[in-house]
This record gives sequence, C-alpha cells and structure tokens, in this order.
Amino acid sequence: MTAPLTPRDDQPPEEPHNPWAAPATGGATADPGAYGAAEHGGLGGPGFRRELIEGAVLALVLAVSGVLLGVLWAWLAPHIPLIADTRNVYLKNAEGEEAIGADGTFALLSLGLGALSTAVVFLFRRRGGLPLVAALVVGGLLAAMVGWLTGMWLGPTPDVVAHAKEVGTGVTFYGPLRLQSKVLLLAWPTAAMVVQIVLTGLFGPRDPEEPPMVPDWSGHLEQPER
Repeated sequence: MTAPLTPRDDQPPEEPHNPWAAPATGGATADPGAYGAAEHGGLGGPGFRRELIEGAVLALVLAVSGVLLGVLWAWLAPHIPLIADTRNVYLKNAEGEEAIGADGTFALLSLGLGALSTAVVFLFRRRGGLPLVAALVVGGLLAAMVGWLTGMWLGPTPDVVAHAKEVGTGVTFYGPLRLQSKVLLLAWPTAAMVVQIVLTGLFGPRDPEEPPMVPDWSGHLEQPER
C-alpha cells in the first residue's frame, strides 16, 4: 500500500500558478545598470578613461582646425575701406555694411565647419558618450577662438594711424578685420552639438527590442512570442 499524498503539517501549501507572474530568477535582483558598468568599466574604468583620452585628442584637433576658419575668414570677409587726410581717418563709404558682412561670413563659416567636422567624427565614431559630446563643444569653442585670432592676425594691421601714414593722404586702405559680436564664437559649438544630436537620433545604434511576453495557459512558465 502507498501512503496517502497529503501535505505534511510543516510544509507550506503550494500557491496557485499565475501565468502573468515573471519567472523566478533564483537569486538577487539584477541591477539594470550593471551591464553598462561592465561594458564601460564604470566612471573610473578603462573604457571611460579611454573615452576621456579620445575626447581630449578630438578637442585638440578641433582647436587646431580653427586655423582654417581664420584663413577662410580673412580671405572671404569684406574689408572696411578707409581714407585719411592730414589729420583724421574716415570711412570711405559711410553707409557701407562691410562690418556686418565680416560677422556674417564668420558665422556662416563657423556653422559650416562645425557641422562638417561633427559629421566626419560621427562617421568614425557612431557610438559616443558624454566625453565625445563635451569634446565637440569645447573643441568647437576653441576652434572659433583660434579662427577669430588667426583672421585678425592675417588681416590688415590694427594700427590704423600708422597704416594711414604709410599709404599717404587721400589713398584708400583697409581697416582691421574685427568681430563685432562675440556671441558668434558660439556658432561652431552650437552647430556641432545640434548635428551630433540629429545624426545620433537618425543613424545611431539602437538597443535591441525584447520580444513581447505572452501567458502560457498550459501551466508552464510564460514564453516569449516567436
């Protein structure tokens, strides 16, 4: 004879099966950030340090590329014509818009170079974190400042009085190349940040989607839908 299949007094009763319940893991709850920490090594891990080094190199390269901005600005920007008599220096064209044209040229060149440099970086490094974005912004600002200083250095001399005496009375010469609005120095980093966000949203890597879970009414654990 077999013993009756009755539960012992010291055993808890079995709970009814719930098909909507998540399967038991048999261990501690997994930390959702553990995978990212393991992949990048955390904030102090080798992966994050490598990103910091790459970001510093990128910012330095962008700052040096600001020389190209200065060369193009000094070449393409309209210069302010001046004329001098025996006492004073005057604008040859009192209603000229050369100063506004110089600012506009600098802004357009900064926006174009900022967008182009960010697109090139995105082609080689599609997955970038905070160090890459910070490098694009800081490097873009340094590039704009280098371009501003380079353009003024390549342009006409800032010593207008000495230049007027050198060319003589009644002879047209050009004034120094200046940036009237210093806010335009933010054009390069702004373009870099916007282009990086747009490219990452359109062509950046995406996380794999998990298959939806459907209940298994047969009494087994729920299985992912195939």
